[in-house]
Amino acid sequence: MITAFGRAFLSCWHPRVLLWSVLPVLLAAVAVAVLGRLYWEPALDGVRNAIDSFELSNLALRWLDEVGGRSLRTLLAPMVVVALSVPAVLLLSLLLVALLAVPALSQHVLRSRWPSLQLLRGASVVRTWAWTLGCAAVALLALVLSVPLWLVPPLVLLVPPLIWGWLIGRVMGYGVLAAPASRQERRLLLQRHRWALWGMGLVCGYIASLPSLLWAAGTPVLIAAPLLAPVLAWVYAAVCVFAALWYAHFLLPRLQALRALAVPPGVPSAPGAAEPSTAPLVVPPLLAPTPPFPLPPPSLVLPSPKEP
Repeated sequence: MITAFGRAFLSCWHPRVLLWSVLPVLLAAVAVAVLGRLYWEPALDGVRNAIDSFELSNLALRWLDEVGGRSLRTLLAPMVVVALSVPAVLLLSLLLVALLAVPALSQHVLRSRWPSLQLLRGASVVRTWAWTLGCAAVALLALVLSVPLWLVPPLVLLVPPLIWGWLIGRVMGYGVLAAPASRQERRLLLQRHRWALWGMGLVCGYIASLPSLLWAAGTPVLIAAPLLAPVLAWVYAAVCVFAALWYAHFLLPRLQALRALAVPPGVPSAPGAAEPSTAPLVVPPLLAPTPPFPLPPPSLVLPSPKEP
């Protein structure tokens, strides 16, 4: 895992990788900028109206006013909008990278390190997209259901990265092996290395959560949230590109090692490879081994004594 991490970091600076990562990064930044310009103010108004409609929240706000926290009243709505929009931006960046950049990044790693590895294409593009969108829907549902746990300080640092780790591991592992591996090979590798893939996704989830600490800077950052959101979307997409490269450098050598050990059933051999012969081995007479001592003639061989 550490070796694959280093190789992925070096691969991030390759010109082809930078070129292939431009499209999802730009799409994520532009989409977030447009959505922020169109829906930032309506979202703030909706959150303020929702807060004012609950008596419990009004009691909490009046208590803050009494203890001198009047400034927090103006920051509450932007904080709620940012807290709800960060997972959506990260999910959008992950989907764009997984659907648009992961196949090209996997092919780049294959050509640079294992050009002779045969592509068995065990998953079509439609199946890959369906798998990615299905996993994203499950992760989004888990995030929504876990929102009450975010109010507990220790759990907010554990629950969201766990969900992101599961999602990144499922999406990136499947996407990297979609073209080079067969269906049987993909299932075997994902099952055999499921804990390692989940751990790598957890690390990537924590790395992607680091830019979110910027919102803790206070009022100036929250006011400039519509301008900073595209920058954060670019950072999230860059982290997802790195995650794709990390999974490629981790899984593809294991795919090569799996094929070197034995060809699984139903997997065709490489083109031009010689088929193993099933004919019995015939040893020529001149190459037959000679006994270590001369055998006596048949007439001199004594019969074995009969048992009484």
